[in-house]
Amino acid sequence: MKILVNSEPHDIDATTLAEALSELGYTGPALATALNGQFVARDQRSIQPLAAGDRIEVLAPMQGG
Repeated sequence: MKILVNSEPHDIDATTLAEALSELGYTGPALATALNGQFVARDQRSIQPLAAGDRIEVLAPMQGG
């Protein structure tokens, strides 16, 4: 299915947000996610279904000093 991740098109096999994150290589524990502009908590990702055309935003903390 075709979705947008951080405004970039992707074709994925995943059917849930958690599966999509794993498939796309987002495996860190400190991620914030939104689906179609709505925040999705970490414990809800495995039950959050995806549909073609969905927009996912993934934010990870930046390190530096």
